[in-house]
Amino acid sequence: MATPTTESASESASKPAKAPSPPTSSRRIPLRTRLRRNRGRIARRLLAALLALLALLCGAVVVAYQLTVIPKPHPETVVQSTVFLDEKGSYLGRRGPVDRQDVPLSRVPRYVQDAVIAAENRSFRTDSGVSPKAVARAVAAALTGGERQGGSTITQQYVKNALLSPQQTLSRKAREALIAVKLDRTRTKNEILAGYLNTVYFGRGAAGIQSAARNYFDVDTKDLTVGQGAALAAIINLPSYYEKAGSDPKVTATLQNRWTWVLDAMAASGDITAKQRAEARFPAFRFYPPGATEGQRQYLIDVAAKEAADRLGITEDQLARGGYTVRTTFDLTLQDSAVALVKGNKATDKGVRLHTAIVGIKPGDGAVRVLYGGSDYARQPFNDAVSGAVEAGKALDPLARFRFTGPLAKLPETAAPTPLQLTSAYATVAADGMYAEPYTVTRITRAGRTVYSAHPDRERVLPEEAARVVAEPVPGGFAATPVAGPAANLFTAGAGGGITRRTVWTVAYDDRLALTVSLFADKPGKKKNTTVPAQLPTSPAPTGVAEQTASQLWDRLT
Repeated sequence: MATPTTESASESASKPAKAPSPPTSSRRIPLRTRLRRNRGRIARRLLAALLALLALLCGAVVVAYQLTVIPKPHPETVVQSTVFLDEKGSYLGRRGPVDRQDVPLSRVPRYVQDAVIAAENRSFRTDSGVSPKAVARAVAAALTGGERQGGSTITQQYVKNALLSPQQTLSRKAREALIAVKLDRTRTKNEILAGYLNTVYFGRGAAGIQSAARNYFDVDTKDLTVGQGAALAAIINLPSYYEKAGSDPKVTATLQNRWTWVLDAMAASGDITAKQRAEARFPAFRFYPPGATEGQRQYLIDVAAKEAADRLGITEDQLARGGYTVRTTFDLTLQDSAVALVKGNKATDKGVRLHTAIVGIKPGDGAVRVLYGGSDYARQPFNDAVSGAVEAGKALDPLARFRFTGPLAKLPETAAPTPLQLTSAYATVAADGMYAEPYTVTRITRAGRTVYSAHPDRERVLPEEAARVVAEPVPGGFAATPVAGPAANLFTAGAGGGITRRTVWTVAYDDRLALTVSLFADKPGKKKNTTVPAQLPTSPAPTGVAEQTASQLWDRLT
């Protein structure tokens, strides 16, 4: 048996022992390699997870859509105001908590509808009720705390304005979108547009297209021109800013630029013809804020509102919230003339307040054309013309020769009649003894339907022969000069004389109008919040003031 050599043994002893190789399964594979090898399986898993998430989201949306109920409109978007017009249809004022009146879409000219669509949502007639881009912007803004985002569709705006609160939260925005989609699928576009036009805010306190047409242009919606319709559409974007259009040059210029943009869009889409675009003119606006005569007109609205409520058998609060249109007998041109003529009449004595009351009635009919009851409704809501008892003195003497019957039987014996009563008596004389009960409301409509029409209540209270006697100047009266023109019977009389004058009346009448102007004064009483009669100031002469006012009003009438 051979034995190893010494050299071989030493070599073997000097070589280190070889470590065993680790098992193949425990080797560490780089992450990149593993991902490359398993990318197909990972992609399939991610896709499955994404599809599951999308399915879950879609399911949640479907469930949310099915559970979504279209809410009823807010009470304030249902309440309507009642509008008062003068005899020619000019806007007089309103009563009600909200300046809004519903109008059917059929009364909104098509070019006005198209102007609003061009300004607010050009895809309205074809979209699904929501704008995905706008919703995405709103969601991003809500998540990042960014600025509020606009761009909602007309349907979404209607939902926000009439059905939901205006708060800008993500949950409310999502609910708004769901309701808008459901509304679009369950209502016609015309129904949605009508709801929007009747609730959207236009500034100047006007909610809805009808109130906006009145407040900005003093017309009914159906009478809006292309230019006026485009202007209202342009206002919707920033109503509180644009409400001063016509009175603020900078605001007016800015609105005119947007107005041009709206009209150009309408022409480009074929909503108006090239001729209509060329003929469109930037409209003139009613002045804003209202002037002093606006507040003075509340005297007229008080009287007409009470009469209208009585005619309908409802309360004045029900009238104010009922959405009625009340056509009155008043002539605003004559009324504003009376306000201008009386403006500045003040007592010279300290603590004495001068009152003026003016009434004009159409003889034989009873329609009250002019009614001036005070200088400042805010300080004195009491109407001197209708409720004020004014010492008549010799102003009743011309009537003493007649023996009235019916409603005027006791008037000649009344020491302090109201100006309305005295004017009614002279109107009866002018109508050959035919008394007509004074009235201020000619027609009441609601939603385009007439619910009341006036029928003058006439009654003979004097023999025709007696009534033909012309009232002659009164001995002892202050004046008898025919300052109102040869066609009218006119005289001035009153109570007291010289420096003790307490009242002055100027009366003018013919078969067209019976007009009275009365002056009287009061001063604070000894008890708190009371007044007592006072002497009329001597400068300017009250007789001259009364006669000049009556003369100028008469000239403007004729």
